[in-house]
Amino acid sequence: MFHDVRAVLFDLDGTLIDSAPDLGLAADKMRTDRGMPSLPLDRYRPMAGAGARGMLAEAFGLTPQHPDFEVLREEFFSNYEQRMTCLTTVFDGVASLIGQLLENKLNWGVVTNKSSRFAVPLTQTMPLFATARTVVCGDTTPHAKPHPAPLLEAAHRLGVEPGHCIYVGDDERDIVAGIAAGMGTVAAIYGYLGERADPQQWGAHAVINSPLELLKLLNRA
Repeated sequence: MFHDVRAVLFDLDGTLIDSAPDLGLAADKMRTDRGMPSLPLDRYRPMAGAGARGMLAEAFGLTPQHPDFEVLREEFFSNYEQRMTCLTTVFDGVASLIGQLLENKLNWGVVTNKSSRFAVPLTQTMPLFATARTVVCGDTTPHAKPHPAPLLEAAHRLGVEPGHCIYVGDDERDIVAGIAAGMGTVAAIYGYLGERADPQQWGAHAVINSPLELLKLLNRA
C-alpha cells in the first residue's frame, strides 16, 4: 500500500497502450518488402517493449552492432510513423483507472523512452491522454530510462516531490529508474514481458496483473 501519493506516472507502450500490432507490422513489412515470409504477431509481441531494437532483432536477428542496423532502424521508424495509430489500443481497464485517478484529484502523466517524434503525435491522437498533465519522452532529457532524469523531470513539471509519486511500468528499466528517482514503483505484468523476464526480481515495491489493481495499492479501490 502506498501513502500520500500525489501523482501517478506511467510508462506508455505495454503499460497504458498496446502498440504491439503496429510495431510488429512495421517490422514485418520490411520482411515482406524483401520477399521474406511474414511472421505471426505473437513473435513480435514479447519484444514490443524494446522498440526498434526488439522488432529488428525478431524480424532479422539484428543487433545494434550490425553495420546495417541504423539504416534499417530508420526504415522501421518510417514504416511505424505511417501506421502507429492504426491498430494501437488502450489496455482494458486503463480508461477506468485514469477516470478514478482524476476523481480522486490525482495528477497523472507519462514517462516513456519513445522519442517525441512518435510519442507526441500518438498521445495527441488518443483521447485518453487529454487529461495527462505531462508527457516526457525518451529525448526530452539528456538521458533515457533506466536513468532517473526523465522521471525527475516529470515530477518537476507536476510540481510534486518524487517521494510523493509512483511510477508504473512493464520493464525492468522502469523499476530501476523509479527507484533511482526515489519514487514508489509498480511492475505491470500484463504488458510485454518476454519469456526471460522475471518481474519478481526487479525489486518493484508492488506488482499488478491488471490496471485496476493499482487502485487497491492507492487505497482508493
